[in-house]
Parts: sequence; structure tokens; C-alpha cells
Amino acid sequence: VQLQASGGGLVQAGGSLKLSCTASGRSFSRNAMAWFRQAPGKEREFVGAISWSGWSGGYTYYADSVKGRFTISSDYAKSVLNLQMNSLKPDDTAVYYCAAGSRGGGYNDRSTWHYWGQGTQVTVSS
Repeated sequence: VQLQASGGGLVQAGGSLKLSCTASGRSFSRNAMAWFRQAPGKEREFVGAISWSGWSGGYTYYADSVKGRFTISSDYAKSVLNLQMNSLKPDDTAVYYCAAGSRGGGYNDRSTWHYWGQGTQVTVSS
């Protein structure tokens, strides 16, 4: 399974960016996908996740630090995960990673996820 993240870049504080992550390769358990980020000198941290159950729509979960500013959406059939980031702050500067293949466990736990994308840099200037 390959995860390809894109959409990162440089933006001024208060601006917006949209990240996308496309999954390809062999099939995997697509019960959930997630975004994490890692700032220089810090551990990788949870940003948000989306989960699906049967025919129900996706349920989303967010870290408190991004709640109300970031929105996760997905095209389940095309295996595309999006992260719309609004009202960006310099503290949002990080490499953003998408993750898939939940092993169960908390979505905010890095060990839950089997597959990781290569990351895309987001830089927010003040």
C-alpha cells in the first residue's frame, strides 16, 4: 500500500491550504484514515481521523489544537483523504503525514496505523 500526500506549501498566518492523500496498491482495511504532523524537534502528533462503518457516512475526530479550523473529508471509493486547513497559525508548521490501515486502538496513537505516507511540508509564516 502506498500513500501519497500532496498540497503542502508556504502560506501566511490566517491563510488556508488543502492537503490530499491518495492510497494505492493492494487492498487494505479502509475502516479509517488519519493525518498526523511532526514539527522540528517534536514528536509526531495526531491531527485528525475519519472512520467509516458499513453504509454510514464518515465520522471525524480532531485534535483540540485544530478543532474548528481543520476539516477532514474523503472520497472513499477513490481512496483519497483530504485535510482542509483554515486560519493557519505558525504553530501549524510541520510535515504532515497521512496514515491508513488501522490495527484497532486509539486513532490518535501512532502505533494504531500500519501504513504511512511520505509527508508534505506545511510552513506558516507570521
